[in-house]
Amino acid sequence: MKKEKIFAILLLIGILWWSVKLIRAAEESAVTATVTATNLSVSVADATVSYGGLSVGTSATTAINDGDSLDDSQDAVNIGNTDAKFNIRGMNSTPDNWTLAADPASEIYSHDFCTSSCDASPSWTALTTSNQTFVASIGVGSTQNFDLRIRMPSLTTHYDAQTVSVTVQATTGP
Repeated sequence: MKKEKIFAILLLIGILWWSVKLIRAAEESAVTATVTATNLSVSVADATVSYGGLSVGTSATTAINDGDSLDDSQDAVNIGNTDAKFNIRGMNSTPDNWTLAADPASEIYSHDFCTSSCDASPSWTALTTSNQTFVASIGVGSTQNFDLRIRMPSLTTHYDAQTVSVTVQATTGP
């Protein structure tokens, strides 16, 4: 009887060991994941506007068929690898003599942009020194043509060349 008890105990231990091993059994399956780094990038061509010498209180544009036209439209191109939002901003002049504002005044100039019908019936939007939406969504490789207009200060004591740059920024959606 002793042998039977030992056999029963060993059998019970074997069953318990086997059931623990079954409970611990696992099955694996892999998940293949991929990721691409987002590249937000914009290029502006030709990226140079020379308004030349302008009298106080006058204006000039890059649009065609405008009275003081330079015929020098610019192209902002999405050269990133994802759709983007383009922002645009102006700046106070360098060497920091004229302030950028919506309307010209003494030592204040205005710089505006136009994105559609600029050569026929432009709708100008005043630039600010803060980013504002230029294009809400633009696809990879797509181009946004635009024109600029400068309106000179009504009065100034600064008759040296002023740099009045415009920055186009590529960023993610709204």
